[in-house]
Amino acid sequence: MARPPSVVVAPDSFKGSLSAPEAAAAIAKGIARGAPGATAIQRPMADGGEGTLDAVLRASGSAASRGEIEVEGAGGAPILAGYGIVDRDGTRTAILECAQVVAITDAAGMAVPVTSRTTTGLGRQLRALLDLGVRRFMVGLGGSSTNDGGAGLLVALGLRLLDADGRDVEPTPDGLARLARADASALDARLAACEITIMSDVDNPLAGERGATAIFGPQKGVEAGQVAAIDATLARYAAIVEAAIGRRASERPGAGAAGGLGHALMLAGGTMRSGAQVVADLIGLDAALAGADWAITGEGRSDAQTLLSKGPCIVAERARARGVPVTLLSGAVDAASLAALHARFGPRRSTRAAARALAEREAVARLCRRSDSRACRRGGGGPRRPAPRACGAHPRESVGLKPAPQGRGVGRP
Repeated sequence: MARPPSVVVAPDSFKGSLSAPEAAAAIAKGIARGAPGATAIQRPMADGGEGTLDAVLRASGSAASRGEIEVEGAGGAPILAGYGIVDRDGTRTAILECAQVVAITDAAGMAVPVTSRTTTGLGRQLRALLDLGVRRFMVGLGGSSTNDGGAGLLVALGLRLLDADGRDVEPTPDGLARLARADASALDARLAACEITIMSDVDNPLAGERGATAIFGPQKGVEAGQVAAIDATLARYAAIVEAAIGRRASERPGAGAAGGLGHALMLAGGTMRSGAQVVADLIGLDAALAGADWAITGEGRSDAQTLLSKGPCIVAERARARGVPVTLLSGAVDAASLAALHARFGPRRSTRAAARALAEREAVARLCRRSDSRACRRGGGGPRRPAPRACGAHPRESVGLKPAPQGRGVGRP
């Protein structure tokens, strides 16, 4: 007798509607309705940004614990920032997520001009964990509201930033405009004994045409007329700080991640890795895919950036390497990127009877209903966001798949 089909459900978050665990649970319920008896293995994904902490803690089970530390947010207001401790190979590893401290979704932080925001709180969180004896860190970058080059983080770790008169300057874009020199003599010596893995899906340098300010600044509130000045400030800041610390990082891929936090963490000794690859390892994605009949991933919006080491892309790569068909569910799809997405996620012929038995239409319908309800509950005073849909214009379409005839599943391999 054939075994029940096995489906790995590994979506990223549908920002504004569903977290990754919520999306995975909704898809799993749809699978249960469409194919009773099928096994849905939930592995919510993240790429280093918002949701990374929850994804890792969920997958780590009893080997992980969650804590909170009160620090200042991007705008200076107190905030309880979550972190995780995971026991890996007998060593405690702290999982940090910059979005816990300086999230672009934090209304209080975003109410402060971007030129006055700082990453000091993340540095204080890291230092507090150093005080607790932690020496291994994994720091997720993404979803930040700051553009300070990571200056606040370094100041919290002991770096001094001084003006021409020897007075401390604020570690903000406004403050850095007055920077004359840096003193690294009091930089926390414990950093030398640390292993810091920086998780990000961004390969941009700190400054220049592809730098943090030019590419990501506008979404954080940097006006068009401010870009050149702030970019020049960060470039000069980097040269001064790198000379003081004795390490160069501003032109390395990922230095521009999270408004320059990538640069600061590399100066602190960190190593940049693909956030989605690290998370995939931590949540045991490969083991889940072994012997699976199908994989389903997803995100709020899919475009060309989806193919640049984003969570769904990594799920597809690992699934295809094991001969597992993969489908992408998305809240919206950039029409110009449809062909490229189809090439990565489109269906391939398979003789797996289990995959043919699954009804994706039910999963999508469940996801849409769940997201719509969730969006309503979170609506507050702002505009209501549309609920995620399956990829494409039709509410039952997925990348590379055709709408199902009445009463049939969608996208059967």
